[in-house]
Amino acid sequence: MNPAISVALLLSVLQVSRGQKVTSLTACLVNQNLRLDCRHENNTKDNSIQHEFSLTREKRKHVLSGTLGIPEHTYRSRVTLSNQPYIKVLTLANFTTKDEGDYFCELRVSGANPMSSNKSISVYRDKLVKCGGISLLVQNTSWMLLLLLSLSLLQALDFISL
Repeated sequence: MNPAISVALLLSVLQVSRGQKVTSLTACLVNQNLRLDCRHENNTKDNSIQHEFSLTREKRKHVLSGTLGIPEHTYRSRVTLSNQPYIKVLTLANFTTKDEGDYFCELRVSGANPMSSNKSISVYRDKLVKCGGISLLVQNTSWMLLLLLSLSLLQALDFISL
């Protein structure tokens, strides 16, 4: 086999396997609705990424939305999904303590070498933060970056001098 073809084949396989890695899953409240942000890499050239949001409660899996499993009827009317190149956002309307549990975001690339990636988050109503610029920044940013941002803000407000 020609070495150039081997390298091209290897790179395409690596690209597809990287193309669906879930990088983070965060949860917050918007009014009375649960919002799950599933961030992921997207290096695939087509829309071959399949997804599934699910909830595990009392050792039972409930599919909320997706193309991998069949969503349960009880959640269909309460769920909306926003699908963008690097993030999938699921909103579960009227979130209550009955909806608490472990939420999963799973992505799978179909094809010759199917690959999957997932993340989970435990969601409890009394521990959820409100969605907003600051709360999402805190959830998704390292503490060192937050410290650096805070220092410049405090300096701008003349609370500290560097």
